[in-house]
Amino acid sequence: MPTVSVKRDLLFEALGQKYTDEEFDELCFEFGLELDEITSEKEILSREQGDEKAEGASDVVLYKIDVPANRYDLLCLEGLVRGLQVFKEKLEAPRYKRTASVRPHAVAAVLRNITFNQERYESFIELQEKLHQNICRKRTLVAIGTHDLDTISGPFTYTAKPPGDIRFKPLNQSKEYTATELMSLYKTDSHLRHYLHIIENEPLYPIIYDSNGIVLSMPPIINGDHSKISLNTKNIFIECTATDLTKAKITLDMVVTMFSEYCEEPFTVEEAEVVYPDGRLCVYPELAYRTETLSGDFINKRVGINESAERIAQLLTRMCLKSEVSGEGDQIQVEIPPTRADVIHACDIMEDAAIAYGFNNIVRSTPRMYTIANQCSQEDITDKLRKNIAEIRAVHISNPKTAEFQVVRTSLLSGLLKTIAANRKMPLPLKLFEISDVVLKDETKDVGARNNRRLCAVYYNKSPGFEVIHGLLDRVMQLLDVKPGRNQGYHIQAAEDSTFFPGRCAEIFSHGKSIGHLGVLHPDVISRFELTMPCSAIDIDIEPFL
Repeated sequence: MPTVSVKRDLLFEALGQKYTDEEFDELCFEFGLELDEITSEKEILSREQGDEKAEGASDVVLYKIDVPANRYDLLCLEGLVRGLQVFKEKLEAPRYKRTASVRPHAVAAVLRNITFNQERYESFIELQEKLHQNICRKRTLVAIGTHDLDTISGPFTYTAKPPGDIRFKPLNQSKEYTATELMSLYKTDSHLRHYLHIIENEPLYPIIYDSNGIVLSMPPIINGDHSKISLNTKNIFIECTATDLTKAKITLDMVVTMFSEYCEEPFTVEEAEVVYPDGRLCVYPELAYRTETLSGDFINKRVGINESAERIAQLLTRMCLKSEVSGEGDQIQVEIPPTRADVIHACDIMEDAAIAYGFNNIVRSTPRMYTIANQCSQEDITDKLRKNIAEIRAVHISNPKTAEFQVVRTSLLSGLLKTIAANRKMPLPLKLFEISDVVLKDETKDVGARNNRRLCAVYYNKSPGFEVIHGLLDRVMQLLDVKPGRNQGYHIQAAEDSTFFPGRCAEIFSHGKSIGHLGVLHPDVISRFELTMPCSAIDIDIEPFL
């Protein structure tokens, strides 16, 4: 989670109210944030560099606040204050709009007639850095450039050239360098050296010029010194270059929505035209609003509350999601502003309703069923069960940190066998079962996967115990009121499955559809889970019976 550091007194002034540390901590908790630390610049320097280095440092109290990684709109003082004020119903969420461009032509936007002071300027710079480290993925996906528009002339050209052909004076330097020289210069820079790898091995480097040939920036490394912004800047030209257009749009929206409140016409942004080589013309920023419709019943059931649709709409409005009941039953229309790029699914809206309602106000209850689908290693669901990964609809986890977190489990059998292996010294027989969810790929779902409730049971003993596991199936079906029969009931028939011993496996059918298998496990499966005795198992889909 990123941490936002804000001056306490400045924060309280913006909120229009003073709080004790305990009161503000409680407010953060209610809003889904965490007040991580109360400190000062002097304390930080003393802790990191010693008391001598801390002499003369500021005693101004700093609040360090942990913000969810997907809430880009809370990464600066302005967004944090705006979110809290709307949450406390002291302010309505602003409506953002754009005006037609008259000068610049770039992948960008303009904040026209802005007024900075020291705190606003520092917050503006810090937000860019927070975004670079967060959604921009350390500038690999998006690089932000900000320029004093009054020092440059449009239209602007975004192109690429050999590093030896690029020459300009970079930010805070006193002379010009070629791009090749800059890459050598910044190899020892504590900040910029971390970004050199993005382009240093490329034959061409990206570069942005104005109409007079002045270099604005060499993204994603450094801006030009000529167009640097200051406290006196009145018109800011913001450009975003990216490998991911969606991330670029979100980043641009975040910068302009957070600081357009300081423009002469608050919350209004001047648009910029982008002309592509093929002649296509696009206008940025998009500042797109969209509407989602969901039911009050959906939120009530998943949060565990019982509120009217009108009350839920009020809760969502407090979270900067302007909402109203549509008049069709308990359907709620939710407007998602450009500041809330984190809202991509109905579950995100439900989560905001829960935050506004207050987690401490939700009555504690025990779930009727266990519904967690655990992670597991790819080996657990393939090699150990004698399966081919290409034949399994497994959901893979990107960038797994350990082998145990490579995929989401597609079977409960592996977990039961690992449990038996850990308890194999216990008296025989060992009989275990689990009713829980697995996750399977499903292209028909909006998230590309679905949960599937399954029942799995194993019997481990000196003899295979096929009759025991078969008897369990009959008892389960009896309790589910499913009678034996081929059409309207259940039955089994001989089948082959690589996990089971040949000739000792059966496929289970219910109402004409296959719901799973039962049988004696293959000796290779037994040995791969470090077991030494026979084992029978049943693995069935129980969702049709719920």
